[in-house]
Amino acid sequence: MNIAEFSIRNKVTTWLLIVILVGGGFLGYEEMGKLEDPNFTIKQAKIVTLYPGASPTEVQQEVTYHVENAMQQLEQLKRLDKTISREGYSEVSVEFKDKYRAADMPNIYDEVRRKIQDMKHKLPPGAQTPVVLDDFADVYGIYLAMTGEGYTYRDMQEIAEGLQRRLVLVPGVRKVQVGGVVAEEVIVEASRAKMAELGIDMALIQKVLESQNVVADAGRIRVGDDYIRISPTGEFQSVESIGEVIITDEKNRFVRLNDIATVRRLYEEVPDSLMYQDGQKALTLAISTMPGQNVIAVGEAIEAKLDTLENLIPLGIEIHSIYNQPVEVDKSVSGFINNVVEALVIVFAVLLVFMGARVGVIIGSVLLINVAGTLWIMQMFGIELQRVSLGALIIALGMLVDNAIVIAEGMMVRIRRGENAIEAGKAVVGQNNLALFGGTVIGILAFSGIGLSQDSTGEFVGSLFYVLLISLSLSWLLAITVTPMFCAMLLRADKNFDPNANPYGGKGFLMFRGLVARAIQFRWVTIPLVLAIFVSSVFGFGYVKQAFFPSANTPMFFVDVWEVEGTDIRTTRDDALKVDAFIRELEGVEQTTLTVGQGAARFSLVYSPESQTSAYAQIIVRVQERSQIPGAVNQIRDFLADELPHTEPKIKTLRIGPGKDAKIEARFMGPNPAVLKRLADEAKTIMYADPLAIEVRDDWRQPVRLIRPIFNENVARQLGISRDDVAAALEMATQGSQFGVYRDGNHLLPIKVRSADDERGDVANLQDIQVWSQVLKNFIPIGQVVQGFETVYEDAIIMSRNRSLAVTANANPAIELAAPVFNELRPKIEAIDLPVGYRLEWGGEYQDSNEAQESLFSALPAGFLMMVIVTILLFGKLRQPLIIWLTVPLSIIGITYGLLIARGAFDFMALLGALALIGLMIKNSIVLVEEIDHEIAGGKQPLTAILDSAVSRMRPVMMAASTTILGLIPLLQDVFFQNMSITMMAGLGVATVLTLVVAPTFYAVLFKVKFDKSA
Repeated sequence: MNIAEFSIRNKVTTWLLIVILVGGGFLGYEEMGKLEDPNFTIKQAKIVTLYPGASPTEVQQEVTYHVENAMQQLEQLKRLDKTISREGYSEVSVEFKDKYRAADMPNIYDEVRRKIQDMKHKLPPGAQTPVVLDDFADVYGIYLAMTGEGYTYRDMQEIAEGLQRRLVLVPGVRKVQVGGVVAEEVIVEASRAKMAELGIDMALIQKVLESQNVVADAGRIRVGDDYIRISPTGEFQSVESIGEVIITDEKNRFVRLNDIATVRRLYEEVPDSLMYQDGQKALTLAISTMPGQNVIAVGEAIEAKLDTLENLIPLGIEIHSIYNQPVEVDKSVSGFINNVVEALVIVFAVLLVFMGARVGVIIGSVLLINVAGTLWIMQMFGIELQRVSLGALIIALGMLVDNAIVIAEGMMVRIRRGENAIEAGKAVVGQNNLALFGGTVIGILAFSGIGLSQDSTGEFVGSLFYVLLISLSLSWLLAITVTPMFCAMLLRADKNFDPNANPYGGKGFLMFRGLVARAIQFRWVTIPLVLAIFVSSVFGFGYVKQAFFPSANTPMFFVDVWEVEGTDIRTTRDDALKVDAFIRELEGVEQTTLTVGQGAARFSLVYSPESQTSAYAQIIVRVQERSQIPGAVNQIRDFLADELPHTEPKIKTLRIGPGKDAKIEARFMGPNPAVLKRLADEAKTIMYADPLAIEVRDDWRQPVRLIRPIFNENVARQLGISRDDVAAALEMATQGSQFGVYRDGNHLLPIKVRSADDERGDVANLQDIQVWSQVLKNFIPIGQVVQGFETVYEDAIIMSRNRSLAVTANANPAIELAAPVFNELRPKIEAIDLPVGYRLEWGGEYQDSNEAQESLFSALPAGFLMMVIVTILLFGKLRQPLIIWLTVPLSIIGITYGLLIARGAFDFMALLGALALIGLMIKNSIVLVEEIDHEIAGGKQPLTAILDSAVSRMRPVMMAASTTILGLIPLLQDVFFQNMSITMMAGLGVATVLTLVVAPTFYAVLFKVKFDKSA
C-alpha cells in the first residue's frame, strides 16, 4: 500500500492531518511575533575611553593603541572596523566574525570586558576606565518626543522620568530611556580679583567643597535593644547653603564663599546634545521591546498605558510620535497579508480557468492548507511575520501548487478514462513521487545559499530560506497525501469518454507538438539560435543596473548638517534650527525632529546614530507620502547651498537591510597622516568633478584651532608652579573646574568653580589669569610662567582601521543607484599614484555588496553540488542530468531582458530570485525528462515518447509557471521585492517556454534520436 492509497482509504487520518495544520495555522498566526523588518545581529562592540585634556595624537598613542592590542587577541575578532581618536576621547569599534549570532554575543562581550580589565593598567594617569558599549545596537521601536511650552528642562525631565518608571512596567517592554536632557550644574563664579586680594587658593575651595558633601559612614552604636546608625548632618541642604561655606586661608582667616563668589543653579552652558520637536525644545522617550514579542500588541499596551496616565501629564505637555514601530509593523503586515490574499486569489483564478472548477478547488484547498501549516511551523520555530518571511510566502504560493498540479492533473486524466480513484492515485503518485521529491529537494537547495550565509545580509534575508524549506516540504507531503484524497472525493469519470480519443488532441496541444517536432527536426538551427539569444543576454546583462538594497517605503528622510569641525554646539544649533524652520514650511512635511550634537536613538535596526560631536545636527523629516521626498530634498539642497554654504549636508532615506551610510567610499591606508590626507584630497577632487557625485567629504574632517600656552618650566619650578597648576587655572578661568557634587534627590549635580562672566568671556583675558604660587603663597600673573600663547592647528580626528591609519573620501550618488557613479569614479581614483606602503580599499555599498555576495557564494557550491547529486541519483544516469543542467543558463535570457524592459536593477534580492529560478527550472526539467524516460520504458519509440511527454507535461509545467508568475504580481508594488519579482517573472516566463522546447531537443541530440515525420 503506497501513501496515496493509504490516504484515500484512511480518510479520518488524512482529515486529522488537515485539521491539525489548519488549526495550528490559525493559532500560530495569532501567537507569532510580528515585525516590520527581520532582525539581524549587529556583531559589534564599542570600547569608549575618556582621557580628559589629551590631544587626538596622545589619545591615539596612549589609549587607542592599547585597546586595539587587547582586542586583537580576541579569537572571535573579524576586524577592528573603525577607530576614532579625538580630543580626550577614544572609540574603538570591534566587528566579530560572521558565524556568531545573537545568542553568542553576551559571552563575547564578557570576553571583551575581561581583555579590557587585563589591559587597563597600561593606560596613562588621567585616563578613565574603558567602557564596553554592548547595547548600542538595541532598537527603540517606539520613539516619542515630549514638548511643553513654558516648561523648563527640569520640569520636563521630572515628567519624563515619571512616565519612564510606569512605562517600563508594561508587559513586553524591555527598556525605556529618556533623551535630550540638558543637565543642571551648580556654578560657583569666583572673582579672581577678590581671591588674589584675600590670598585664597583654589585648592582651599576645592578641599572644602569636595569634603563638605561627602556621604560617610559614621558607624553604629547599641542603644538598649537597638543597633542605631549614626548619620552626621552638614551636607548641603540647598544651593544657597553652598555659599555659606566657610573657607580658612593660610593665615587662619575665615572667609564665607559668598564673599568671593556667586553661587547659582544653571543648565549646562555647553550641553552635550539638544533635541527639538517641530522647532520646540523637547525630551525623548525611547522604548524597546523584549525579543520575540508581538510588537503590535506591545504597542497597543503602551498606548493604553499612556491613556491611563493622561491625568498625570500636566496641561501644556504634549507627546509626539517620532517613530512608532507597532504602527509601521501593523501597516506592513496588513499590506503583506493583503498581498498574500491577492496572490491566493490570482492563483485560484488561474487554476479555475485552466484546470476546471473541481481541479481548481482541489489544488486551491491544498494551497490554503499548506499556507496554514507553514504559519504553524514558523511559529513553533520562532520565525516572525515580517517583510522577508511574508514575501517568502508570496514567492512560495506559485511554487507550492507545482506538486499538487502534477498529481491532480495525472489523476484527472486517469479518472476521466474510468479508472478507479485508488488505482489512479497509486499509479500517479507511484510514477511521480520520486521525481517530485527530488524536484522539491532541488528547489529547496536552490535557496540554501541564503540559509547557510553567515553575514548580516544572509541573516537579514535568512527567513526566506526557512519559510521556503517549510512550505515546499509541506507541498510535497500534501501532494502525495491530501491531493489524492480530494481527487478521489471530487473527480468523476467522464461517461462520454472515448477510450480511443487522445486526451491531448486539442488544438493548442497539437500546435505545441508541432513546434517541438520542428525544433527537433531542425535541431542544428534551434540550438545555435538559442545559443545566440543566450550570448546576447549575457552581453546585455552588462547594461542592467546594479544595486545592493533599496530604500524603505517609510515616508521619512534625514538631513545631516555638518558644521566645520570644532564648531560650538550652540552655533550648530542655531544653524540647524534655520534649516528645520525652512523644512517645516515645505509642502507635505508632517513633522520634524531635530537632534544636535549626536544622532537620535536607534529607532530602527538599519538606522545608525552618529556619535557625539558638537559640529553635527540631524533633522528627521516625516512627509505625507514617500513620493514627496525627492522634491523636498531638492529644495533643501538649494536652501543649504544658498544660506549655509559652509556646511557639509548629507540627505538620506531610511534604507532596508544592512549597509553603510555613504554609498561610495575610497579608503586610503598607510603610515603618514599627511600623505593619506593628500591622497584623499585627490580622490575628493575627482569626486567633485563628477556632477553625479554629491555630499563629498572625508572622515578626518577639518583641522581645528588650538590655543597653546608656551610653558616656561625653569621659571615655574622656581615659583613652585606645575603644568597642572597652569592647566587648572586656565580651566577655571574658562569653562570651570568641578569640585564636588550637590545631591538633589536621585540627581547628582556637579559643583563647578569658574571665573565670573566678565573675566572669562574674552580670549584676551587669558593674559590676565592669576596662578597660585606655593613658594610665594600668593597669586602671580600667568605671564610669568607662560612665555606666550600661540594658535596652531591640529587634526581633530584620527581614524584607523585594522591597526592602520585610514582616511576615507566618500560621496553619495545624485541619482538613485550608486553603481553607475561608482563605475565612473573607480578607474580615475585607482589611477592615483600610491607611494610605497600605501593602499586603496573600497568601502560603502561596493564593500557591503561584495561581502554579502561572497558569503552567499561561499555557501552555494555545497548547495549546487547537492543539487547535481540529487539529479544524478534520481535517474541513475549522466545524460539526463546533463540535459537538465544545460537548460539552467537559459534563465539569464529572461532575467536580462526583463530587467532592461522594466528598468529594474539587479540587486541582492534579484540575485536571490535568480537562484530560486534555477531551482524552478531544474524541477520542471526533471518532471519532463522523467516522463520521457517513463514513456520510452513503456515501449514507445524515442521520438514519439519525447513529443508525447512534452505535450503531456506542457499543461502542468505551464500552469506551475503561470501561478508562480501571476502570484508575484502583488510584490511588484513593494520596493524590497520588486526587482526579485521582475527577475523571477521574466526569467521563469521565458525559461519555461524554452525549457519545454529546448530540453526535448537536447534529449534528442544527446540520445541521437532521429526525426521521423510519422511520429
